Amino acid sequence: MNPVFIIGSGGFGTSLAVLLDQCGIPVSLYSAFPQELEDIARDGENKKLLPGIKVPQTIRLTPHKEEAKEFPLVVFAVPSGAVRPVAKSFAGVLEPNTVIVNVGKGFEPSTQKRLSVVLKEEFPENPVVVLSGPSHAEEIALGVPTTVVAASQDHDAALFVQQNLMQKNLRIYLNDDVLGVELGGALKNIIALAAGILDGMKTGDNARAALMTRGLAEITRLGTAMGAHAATFLGLAGMGDLIVTCTSVHSRNHRAGVYIGQGLSPKEAVEKVGMTVEGISATLCAHELAMGYRVEMPIVEQLYQVLQGNCDAHTAIANLMGRPGRAERDKPWNC
Repeated sequence: MNPVFIIGSGGFGTSLAVLLDQCGIPVSLYSAFPQELEDIARDGENKKLLPGIKVPQTIRLTPHKEEAKEFPLVVFAVPSGAVRPVAKSFAGVLEPNTVIVNVGKGFEPSTQKRLSVVLKEEFPENPVVVLSGPSHAEEIALGVPTTVVAASQDHDAALFVQQNLMQKNLRIYLNDDVLGVELGGALKNIIALAAGILDGMKTGDNARAALMTRGLAEITRLGTAMGAHAATFLGLAGMGDLIVTCTSVHSRNHRAGVYIGQGLSPKEAVEKVGMTVEGISATLCAHELAMGYRVEMPIVEQLYQVLQGNCDAHTAIANLMGRPGRAERDKPWNC
């Protein structure tokens, strides 16, 4: 197995480093913030973002980006808003044949661009692979069975990632629909945020199930309008990731939604979660994309209004339930 250089010592970056190290793969974990690495080294764990998970001393913790030059596989595990500035800081460091893997899920906030597009703009010579699916960091680090998708327009690069990262408890499928895989990973955070709001309001199982189902319909509608394959949204990067993010205690987006449903403002909810909540910025991006592609996304629209402070969650639910009747599918009875 080839050694792996992971950029970002957050929850996912740390968990992936732990898993690969347990499988005997040499791993370097990079952070631009030396204090973070010092804390991990001192405590033997990432107490803030991955508490209770031992970080072995065999993982190399480094603040030196130039060390990435020797690695054939580099993983970006940073928040969506940090992808471009971090990528720019690595300009001239990576070799042209280094395979770049992105595990972040979201959009660049200022441009609504997908993260693989951002990375390709910054590293035009390098193959870029997206790794996505139902994969909470807490469970990856514990070594419980996890299954994800490696998506790329470069089949050899995706295969390289599969061959080097797939382990006994991490199964990786290949997919060439990069657009669909990334949209599924980014947009499900929106629905998870909304599901958390419902749970915070104690609306019950029926409402959550309806939200997830109709939320998937909205994700698919926008995705296909943008050129993705509908089947992708029924796979691991779509339905799989949606289920785990809307129902798991590990989901920061769901947790933030619960706080909003209990009466906190979005800002207060994010502060209480204490970690990046991608669903909030993703909602703003999806709202813009829906208007640009002229796609109807009523759940996204109502969540957007709540986050903007234009209505409360009770009003948003009433607006959704009061919409005119329609067929479940866009073209029922083939007419």
